[in-house]
Amino acid sequence: MHDLKALRDNPEYYDKSWARRGLSPQTPAILALDESRRSLQTELQALQSRRNEASKEIGAVKSKGGDAQGLMDEVATLKDKMASLEEQERKVAEELTDLLSSIPNLLADDTPDGASEDDNVEVRRHGEPKNPNASVPDHVEIGEALGMLDFETAAKVAGTRFVIEKAGIARLERALAQFMLDTHTMEHGYTEINPPLLVNDDVMYGTTQLPKFRDDQFGTTDGRWLIPTAEVVLTNMVREEILEEGDFPIRVCAYTPCFRKEAGSAGKDTRGMIRQHQFYKVEMVSIVKPEDSEAEHQRMTECAENILKKLELPFRTIVLCGGDIGFASRKTYDLEVWVPSQNKYREISSCSNCGDIQSRRMKTRFKRAGAKDTEFVHTLNGSGVAVGRALVAVMENYYDPQDGGIFVPNVLKPYMGGIEKIVKG
Repeated sequence: MHDLKALRDNPEYYDKSWARRGLSPQTPAILALDESRRSLQTELQALQSRRNEASKEIGAVKSKGGDAQGLMDEVATLKDKMASLEEQERKVAEELTDLLSSIPNLLADDTPDGASEDDNVEVRRHGEPKNPNASVPDHVEIGEALGMLDFETAAKVAGTRFVIEKAGIARLERALAQFMLDTHTMEHGYTEINPPLLVNDDVMYGTTQLPKFRDDQFGTTDGRWLIPTAEVVLTNMVREEILEEGDFPIRVCAYTPCFRKEAGSAGKDTRGMIRQHQFYKVEMVSIVKPEDSEAEHQRMTECAENILKKLELPFRTIVLCGGDIGFASRKTYDLEVWVPSQNKYREISSCSNCGDIQSRRMKTRFKRAGAKDTEFVHTLNGSGVAVGRALVAVMENYYDPQDGGIFVPNVLKPYMGGIEKIVKG
């Protein structure tokens, strides 16, 4: 949702920002609906005022023994006309809300311009790939050779884009998640949450999954949704609340399965665990005052980077351009980890500053000390990081070609019971 008053005051600014996403001007249609709705509201107010006056006149006429039938007929006509206008106003307001809900966030001024992922800008790199031109089997070959990844059985029970993990690799993924949670809660100041995995329409609307991305979600027969990310629940924990200035910053994290249809990814990453219908992720969410969101964005990105540094995985940080950024984000940093079998960096985390687009949908405000008015909070979310993709990166970057095993990163050994290497049993 967007600030209609601000849009009325400066429509050129909005269209200029949306043009950076490749959109045609949106404000003419918005303002036309807004004007229609306001005109209907004005007409309704006038009719209501006349109805009130006529009702008083009826009482006055009757008190003097006069004939008030003409006034009574007028009130009945006004009532019918008002009912018709109210229905028109409801439809126009619904159309306006639907339009506003379908248009993405404004971009931050320092989000780079560009049409696609090719125009994203690298910010920094950490670590160097080992033997970047060497031939390394991918995680599917490694896992199947160890007897610890089973895509065939998963397909029998669930279909494509699922996997069954076994033994050492299953334990390695669990170790990764526990390590990430411990780091974020003990070092980065996040509070761990164990959230519901099913949510309602309002929650999905609040974080912009609905209505725009309905086709990418898994719904239940009773009208609920499987979460596509823990962000949905963590952010909505403050929905419809008025917070105090002293409540900030709010920093929470969660480890959950995530469910996505991947409706727009036909033919992309069909092999292996890079893009699945069910995957696991550690998510970070921050709720802050508007003036603190940029600094919080940098901090959140550094928290995600710290996970990869501790795992000693080569990665790079990029800032997404206007043509590649997500719907709800003003500015996004992606972390891309080195995947040896593909000889390139692949996304493992996105850290986004959403400004107030989600808080407007959730009706989440705060009041400054001594202030009368309330303001919308800013929300941020980031992968801290995608556990399945981290597993892929560890399997390939720590692969031992001598025996096909996987060395355990030093930071994970306490979570693996001291196991130094995953080998075929």
